[in-house]
Amino acid sequence: ALPRGRVPLASGNREQRGRRRGGAGLTDLHPPLSVALVTLGCPKNLVDSECVASLLLESGFSLTEDPSAADIIVLNTCGFIAPAKEEAIRAILEAADRKPPGGACRFVVVAGCLAQRYPDEILEEFPEVDAVVGTRGYADIPWVIGCLSDAARKGGGVLPAADRIRHVPAGDSLAHLGAARRPSTPVYAYLKVSEGCSNRCAYCAIPGIRGDHVSRPMDDLIAEAVRLAGIGTRELVLVAQDTTRYGLDLSGRRLLPDLVRRLAAIPGILRIRLMYAYADGVDDALIDLFRTEPKLARYLDLPIQHASDPILGRMNRRDTRHSLEALLHRLRRDVPGIVLRTTVLVGFPGETEQDMDVLLSFLRAIRFDRLGCFVFSPEEGTPAAAMEPKVPESVAESRYHRVMALQQAISAASLRRRVGTVESVLIESVSDDGIFYLGRTSGEAPEIDLHEQALIANV
Repeated sequence: ALPRGRVPLASGNREQRGRRRGGAGLTDLHPPLSVALVTLGCPKNLVDSECVASLLLESGFSLTEDPSAADIIVLNTCGFIAPAKEEAIRAILEAADRKPPGGACRFVVVAGCLAQRYPDEILEEFPEVDAVVGTRGYADIPWVIGCLSDAARKGGGVLPAADRIRHVPAGDSLAHLGAARRPSTPVYAYLKVSEGCSNRCAYCAIPGIRGDHVSRPMDDLIAEAVRLAGIGTRELVLVAQDTTRYGLDLSGRRLLPDLVRRLAAIPGILRIRLMYAYADGVDDALIDLFRTEPKLARYLDLPIQHASDPILGRMNRRDTRHSLEALLHRLRRDVPGIVLRTTVLVGFPGETEQDMDVLLSFLRAIRFDRLGCFVFSPEEGTPAAAMEPKVPESVAESRYHRVMALQQAISAASLRRRVGTVESVLIESVSDDGIFYLGRTSGEAPEIDLHEQALIANV
């Protein structure tokens, strides 16, 4: 169920806020209606939103960054773990407050992972929401808004409750990705190479939300990259639930190295970065590509989740401590200077102090340059949700802080070693006075790594 009780109300008592469907004046509206598209969650969600934005413009809508000035608010939500759900619910409540009588918003559309996972609960618990659109319905959002508008006109400017829309179609989630999107940033763009996931990690709800892994045709990706390069994109950040699985469903073999080579041949593309790799998909061909392709950033995001074999087994991961050690040592040996990022999960059911000691020892030995840590969140519908014994929340939080304290020291030392070096930088912005510049080397992924460095600087 949605964790509504844990989320503070956006403003005032909910029962005292407006409950009107739609809004006054719809019968007098003339196109284009303005849409505020609010994106929550990961870079993969951002790609979806950029594609939806393009489709909305093609359909005659206008876009605004100010939800208070929008006729329609579309929330592209995340529903992966409890904190993401809570953030999405807060956003829904804030959007609801922008409808009459408190605001001028006519429709609120909830899309994305939360809508895919809880469509009926959203419509039941949030009467201000006019439509829910699942992850397989992104391409239909302009049509959904058109249906809402038509129904409201017939209702004299107010949307009848019976005309609220639940649009959670079957099929894959690739249709919208063909839109001629404009990335949210001028220098880099995320390139989503596949959708869904066929790994069955015990804690993860993504396969149930996004479906099985489906690779995008390589020619489609190349065409998109050529178009992005033509509008100024210089760095492509390849994302998926599992980038190293790319191509297995198309040809029976991993095609990520082939894709990277073709992307690197595109004039104007200066850097390619790989995120969300699985250890068992980092093969000889990919390691060789890191050594030989100058446009491929010597950077790899490789979420390991844990290092204790019993916990990795319970997580239904295919790695062992030994296999991870062998791969990571090989990467450091064969690709000098490679920057390694990972993600670990603490508080998984059955995790003991001995398991935690193994993880910390592993992190000290490997010394990842970047690391993110999460506390286990029991997600309904996943095997891990029913696993015992549970780790008390206070213990899990303590383990999280132990990991992060260790990693702060490791990351700070890694950054200090770079002082005095000379590196190529992609400039992304210039300060208003024209004096200061913001850029990234190949060792920094957009957003997440710059945020991490700021945290370390404040410690």
